[in-house]
Amino acid sequence: MEKELRLSKRDRVSVWWRSTFLQGSWNYERMQNGGWAFSMIPAIKKLYKTKEDRSDALKRHLEFFNTHPYVASPIIGVTLALEEERANGAPVEDTAVQGVKVGMMGPLAGIGDPVFWFTVKPILGALAASLALTGNILGPIIYFFAWNIIRMAFTWYTQEFGYKAGSKITDDLSGGILQSITKGASILGMFILGALVNRWVSVQFTPVVSSVELDKGAFIEWDKLPDGAQGIKTALEQQAAGLSLDPMKVTTLQANLDSLIPGLAGLLLTLLCMWLLKKKVSPIVMILGLFAVGIVFHLIHLM
Repeated sequence: MEKELRLSKRDRVSVWWRSTFLQGSWNYERMQNGGWAFSMIPAIKKLYKTKEDRSDALKRHLEFFNTHPYVASPIIGVTLALEEERANGAPVEDTAVQGVKVGMMGPLAGIGDPVFWFTVKPILGALAASLALTGNILGPIIYFFAWNIIRMAFTWYTQEFGYKAGSKITDDLSGGILQSITKGASILGMFILGALVNRWVSVQFTPVVSSVELDKGAFIEWDKLPDGAQGIKTALEQQAAGLSLDPMKVTTLQANLDSLIPGLAGLLLTLLCMWLLKKKVSPIVMILGLFAVGIVFHLIHLM
């Protein structure tokens, strides 16, 4: 009977250490795929013995991947478990491995930024800065060690958690566990991305739709304001009372769109990009196309 293949703790430590360099080969087409494949090499070497199997595994892990670099660790753990089961004969297809990666990376990315960039790092930075301002050398030392201890502990323990959870997931590949987790993670990821579209995608149209002269008393008459500080105070009071700063009310195309559905143009642009990706259009071509369209629209004063 052939001995069951298992990743040792040493193998998993090697993967964990390599995952530190997840963004070392970042690219615009497949994002972190190079760093991901680099991280998986120790496991691939342990689980697959032939050159063909190892080559197939590397190709499998060179697909698109992008998430917060620290929360990639639980995804790595689950993927290690799936690869381990596959190497031992379980019916784990390439699409299942990629589906779990894609399904998990979206929702976890939405967690990583607020936790690490907007919470842990500012708190440690504020503590270190307060010490450094007093001339205390412990400021930068505490920041360096505390940040790296938190980061490395988080990535190791979450990778281990994903690895152990992944083994349980693969117990029911023929059932609905894997499909349910992938589907649920995908839905959550799309919900988070949808909520962030209005924040990340900004499209501003500049054409003026109408320009109407306001009645007297509806705008600030700058030439009749008192001189000096009293004039500034009066202008601020009139603006607070609802008077316009300009005698003309200008309505732009963007204002009309915002009154209809705020962020409509950004949403439509996002949906267009998703449609193009579905049609297998290269992300590089899309990025260059958006640059070209943006420049042309700016030159003709459309944006």
